[in-house]
Amino acid sequence: MTAGPLGDFLHARRARLRPSDVGLPDVGPRRRVAGLRREELARLAGVSVSYYTRLEQGLSRGASAEVLDAIARALRLDTHERAHLDRLADAARRTPQPRRPRQEKLAGETRDLLRALDGVPALVLGRRTDVLAWNPLGHALLAGHLDLAQRPNLSRMLFLDPHCRELYADWKRKARAVVGNLRGTVGKHPDDPLLAELIGELTMKSPEFVSWWRDHRVGPCDADSSELRHPVVGRVTVTQQTLSVARSPEQVLIVCTTPEGSASEEALTLLRQVSGRKPDAAQPVRVPGRPTGLGSRKPDAAQPVRVPGRPTGLGSRKPDAAQPVRVPGRPVRVPG
Repeated sequence: MTAGPLGDFLHARRARLRPSDVGLPDVGPRRRVAGLRREELARLAGVSVSYYTRLEQGLSRGASAEVLDAIARALRLDTHERAHLDRLADAARRTPQPRRPRQEKLAGETRDLLRALDGVPALVLGRRTDVLAWNPLGHALLAGHLDLAQRPNLSRMLFLDPHCRELYADWKRKARAVVGNLRGTVGKHPDDPLLAELIGELTMKSPEFVSWWRDHRVGPCDADSSELRHPVVGRVTVTQQTLSVARSPEQVLIVCTTPEGSASEEALTLLRQVSGRKPDAAQPVRVPGRPTGLGSRKPDAAQPVRVPGRPTGLGSRKPDAAQPVRVPGRPVRVPG
């Protein structure tokens, strides 16, 4: 019998603490476990060792709110981890009831809001981090290498798409935050088969995801500043703010902002212009005073390209329309 999500979370949080973190002497025989021992945690929480052991091993599912409060204090859980503990304990009391997942739809007023935010990158995510919609600038900033009509999963893209690994200057920090957000979502929806499928895929394909998933960190992605290495406009620093969507509590609106008058704001303005023209995604755009995101500068579109033995397309004299064309061996006929 496995410990289950509740037991795994308790074990991971206990392993995070050292005796010195909770005011206990770190002396005695060599410790064979990482973090606190079960008896040390039980003593801090004021519960029996046998009861806490059964709880961590998944053998006891009826922990009261008072016991959970005491354990949360002993583990030094923050607000988000405390709420996660409550959800896991509640799920442990219930019999799993897998349901057919409903298709997530975008409300008309949410689509109108997204369209109104055309001056900043914005997108709407479902609870599994599926992109339900994005405006052109949001698409150009985060996934310009994909077709605008595509609706990828942002977590899958972050871990498995090489473009996203290159896009974020501190990819590891961003990826860990996404894992913490997914961990909290699984606590809210333990019976969601599509969510479990996503976690399974990332576990199979990404060693980094496996490592970070095991530490059971929990936390939302409310507001986060990220430096992006954009292939078109170069380096851009944005703050990604996550907002709740009215009438759709499982959906979030992500808006990317930049400081007023900053070079990053200028870069987004330029990106908005060039994304409207849909240039070659690999072609860098020159921002005055800033290096391009890609290495080599491409020739100006208006600059003629010289082919040996042939006149250039610009600047050379075009023949008169009435001038005869001489063909060797044949007389020239001039219209009379």
